[in-house]
Amino acid sequence: MSGGKRYVLDANVFIEAHQKYYAFDICPGFWRALVRQHELRRVFSIDRVKDELTGSTDRLSDWANRDVPESFFKRTSDQAVINTYSKMANWVQNERQFTADAKAEFSRVADGWVVAYATANGLTVVTHEVYAPEVRKKVPIPNLCLEFQVEYCNTFGLLRDVKEQFVLRNRQVRK
Repeated sequence: MSGGKRYVLDANVFIEAHQKYYAFDICPGFWRALVRQHELRRVFSIDRVKDELTGSTDRLSDWANRDVPESFFKRTSDQAVINTYSKMANWVQNERQFTADAKAEFSRVADGWVVAYATANGLTVVTHEVYAPEVRKKVPIPNLCLEFQVEYCNTFGLLRDVKEQFVLRNRQVRK
């Protein structure tokens, strides 16, 4: 293992993997790797992300409800997380760059809580959002991370750092 970094995952990491490149039927190893890295105390998410993942009835919702340890989704009710989130929410509300709709969305979704949890616990945020200095209609996670000096990366950076590989196994061909 490298440097001992620990990570908190945004909802889009799970959603995009499930819908695209790491679907459960294509790459079950990805989902096992997340649980393994959690067991090594390196990968987590938060309760508010779980709420977003379990809002439908699909394989991802099943995985979040049944296939991961209860400790995978950390509670955001800790006072340090709440205080940090409050500072972030104040920054967003006072930032003239963002539209009123963007500010309202920020208060409804888990994004700010992911960054607040990372800040309060010294974690790196994992997201597929990208830094967008001119964006007005959304508060991107990387913008928030840069403002509050929180490290972030995407799924592939995480997998490289923790040295996870998904290797095709040889199958015997019947003759």
